[in-house]
Amino acid sequence: MLVASGGREALNRQSMDDGSGCRSLPRSRARRALLKLALGLGLGLPFIEPVRGQDADPRKARPQKDDRFVFRGGAREGQIVTLADLPKGGPPVTAYPIDPTTQIVRNDSRLNQVLLIGLDPADLAAETRARGAQGVVAYSAICTHTGCDLWDWQPETRTIKCPCHFSTFDIKDGARVLDGPAPRRLPALPLRMVAGVPAAAGGFIGRVGFEQGG
Repeated sequence: MLVASGGREALNRQSMDDGSGCRSLPRSRARRALLKLALGLGLGLPFIEPVRGQDADPRKARPQKDDRFVFRGGAREGQIVTLADLPKGGPPVTAYPIDPTTQIVRNDSRLNQVLLIGLDPADLAAETRARGAQGVVAYSAICTHTGCDLWDWQPETRTIKCPCHFSTFDIKDGARVLDGPAPRRLPALPLRMVAGVPAAAGGFIGRVGFEQGG
């Protein structure tokens, strides 16, 4: 709507007289004033809170250094996985990390599932052997294709195959993709051994997760 100059001056005077205006504050100053008011009322940047809350939730947190591991399911669900549970040559054990101090299991995100596999150290590639502990290696249990978390163990080749879309990973060599549509290898989790119990020596190497499509 166009307003003649005389009409615009009248509107400005009315705005200043009845308090309904901002006394012609520059737009940038008005915006800063509104932002300060919002912050003062505790309304500023609400989108940060969910992220901060998730990071602070130990049940959702990714595996941390010194975490041990517990069986994901079955008759021994929640029990600590030991070296004796991981014979050389497999099969893999699917586990969740557990904080050894608080005893909190990090099972509130399925992306925290870990595959633990016992192999002969002589069969491992040098880099994979260095990340393992006494032949035990660990990887994310989430397929990088569409996120399946069930696995077929292939003992002859000591590889794992995702039954959803048949991606095959070589766990002897950093879980590189041998076949199928998976776009990248499984993230590795470095280990150390503490009194006969596998423990995380750090966090995942590589991004945990999967393609959204499929």
